[in-house]
Amino acid sequence: MERKFKFKFKKAQPQKSEPKPKKPKNKVPEEQANNLLHGITLATILETLVERYGWEELGAIVNINCFISNPSIKSSLKFLRKTPWAREKVERLYLKTL
Repeated sequence: MERKFKFKFKKAQPQKSEPKPKKPKNKVPEEQANNLLHGITLATILETLVERYGWEELGAIVNINCFISNPSIKSSLKFLRKTPWAREKVERLYLKTL
């Protein structure tokens, strides 16, 4: 005579892990907390400098060809985004003018 068990073994359920803590919104990272340029676009920086100095004087202060030869906001932004040393010069000038 065969015995049949009435009990069924349950599969082990994976334990629920604790929910991940949510990151606070709109918090500035620590490395950006002291950065005066945080949140200011390169276009805003360039427009401010052109408004204050004009293309000729800007080309004389920061000797970059995109400010001297046929200058425009669009071509200057394209050059500054690709050239870190030039962008650094423009950002330093902007910080001095604040």
